[in-house]
Amino acid sequence: GEIYVGNVSSLKLVKTRMAKSVLDAGWGQLKTMLDYKCAHAGIVFKVVNEAYTTQTCSNCGNLPESRPRGIAGLGIREWTCSGCGATHDCRDVNAAQNILAVGHGRLGVGIPVL
Repeated sequence: GEIYVGNVSSLKLVKTRMAKSVLDAGWGQLKTMLDYKCAHAGIVFKVVNEAYTTQTCSNCGNLPESRPRGIAGLGIREWTCSGCGATHDCRDVNAAQNILAVGHGRLGVGIPVL
């Protein structure tokens, strides 16, 4: 088995208005425990670069003009790729598919940088 997670910095997130959620979830501790448990069980565990994973289309791999951007885009949960027409009903699912692709090396060294 394999588990891939994004390189979210809990220390950086606690400085935002999402601090309570990050601290409640114990994100840093969760990653530490996953690493330990996976090593013990013989499961691959990797932390991968999650830059642009919510904005990149998991269907075509492009950063389309129609993507949600910046702070204002955080509230946009559904969007349609202007490149291939794929509809992403949930930003989190789209990001998870991209993180998995980065982990498997299907997106090379990560998501394209603007």
